[in-house]
Amino acid sequence: MTELRYEAPESLSAAVSLLAGASGLSRVLAGGTDVIVQMETDLIEPELLVDIKKIPELRGISAEDGGFRVGAATTGMQICDHKAFAAAWPGVIEGVKLIGSIQVKGRASMGGNLCNASPGADSVPPMIAAGAIARVIGPNGLREVPVEQIPTGPGKTSLGKGEIISSFFFPARPKGSGDAYQRFTPRTEMDIAVTGVAVNLTLDAKGICTAARVAIGAVAPTALLVQAAADALIGTSVDEAAIEKMVAATRAACRPIDDKRGTKAFRIEVTGVLAKRVVAAALERARANG
Repeated sequence: MTELRYEAPESLSAAVSLLAGASGLSRVLAGGTDVIVQMETDLIEPELLVDIKKIPELRGISAEDGGFRVGAATTGMQICDHKAFAAAWPGVIEGVKLIGSIQVKGRASMGGNLCNASPGADSVPPMIAAGAIARVIGPNGLREVPVEQIPTGPGKTSLGKGEIISSFFFPARPKGSGDAYQRFTPRTEMDIAVTGVAVNLTLDAKGICTAARVAIGAVAPTALLVQAAADALIGTSVDEAAIEKMVAATRAACRPIDDKRGTKAFRIEVTGVLAKRVVAAALERARANG
């Protein structure tokens, strides 16, 4: 059995140094709701566990350039309770609220949800739809990465050795914008998504869609940004014809597996159903914010 070394650095530079210098398997502990379970079930045996909860700049939400900077280790409950962020990004909040129970959200973070790299992570599609940018810090300095480029497969990310996501930037919301997220699960609560869809769009004063982003989760090795689905909405009044094209593009992007929770055909069909519901919810919010 591997001997575990636990460290709780109080600075980001110290955390990066620890991870970069690790010779064996290392893991970041943000909330521990995934990592601890994986350790207890012998899925992983890290030699180094770096607890980042004591690093101030990794926690909290602040205004920045008309948008928001969210620390990667900010808990789900802190995010849900932040009134200004919740008002600006209700679809992101809908995803965060589905990260386990209230007790789990008291520990879990969007950074951990993303870096665990589960295809069914609920906060990831709405973050992608929002156009969130991850700030990555490592031995070679800082880089800004779109959230959709972080997961590369189940349990795998594009982060290099010693790199940590320190925060996420959510851009300013133009007038007439709205977003939404919904998922399907066999149970109503405390389950993993069989499929999930997030939509973020902006309408001009005449009700024409000027920008859109559509993301899907749990139906491919990673959550996906579906550009063809967004293109079906942009330049339209988001009428029935545009929505049907968007639904078709969303289904076409699915690459699901058959498992005990759903067949490929079922997942593709339900993804289209959700896409229609979610764009309607995002549209209603966009019109209310016009």
